[in-house]
Amino acid sequence: MIKIMEKKTRKGNLFLVTLIIGILFVGVSKMYAHCDTPEGPVIEAAKLALQKGDVTPVLKWVSKDVENEIKEAFAITLKVRSQGGDAKQLADMYFFETLVRLHRAGEGEPYTGIKPSGSADPAFLAADKALEQNSADGLATHIAKTVQEEIQKRFARAMELKKHANESVEAGREYVEAYIKYIHFVESVHTLVAGESEESGH
Repeated sequence: MIKIMEKKTRKGNLFLVTLIIGILFVGVSKMYAHCDTPEGPVIEAAKLALQKGDVTPVLKWVSKDVENEIKEAFAITLKVRSQGGDAKQLADMYFFETLVRLHRAGEGEPYTGIKPSGSADPAFLAADKALEQNSADGLATHIAKTVQEEIQKRFARAMELKKHANESVEAGREYVEAYIKYIHFVESVHTLVAGESEESGH
């Protein structure tokens, strides 16, 4: 399994390793909360667009059917932000919110507002950093090592409790709890790897 994951990451499959980081460190419930943070690539693109006075950098983050809505919001933002001060801040936030809302809609996810600075998931920041460094080697190695350690830890506990599982009902239940944690973790990682492999083959 680890070899499969390393093979995928060597091909630059940062989406896969990001998901695995999320399972290990963040949790599935928080996995899709990156584009709505100031550190995320969507708002970074918006800042660049406003700085250049050119909407082009943000268009790739939305579907074609809402492109005109983004262009209109951008034009309004440029006009209002030229007044400076509070007007500029309000105009920028209006554009950020419009862009993120439409981007989230394109993902089929609800818009829940712009999150505070510093709230971006470590998983996505690590994946973004790898892209900036033009290499996923360090990220892939770290993930492979961490997954291996987590599996070994859960396996060792399940094995130890298995020795005493039939000594009492309570001992049996303790073993079952450890067994479930071990199996579910392996299943989660394998499902992600297998799922990505199938999609890549289409």
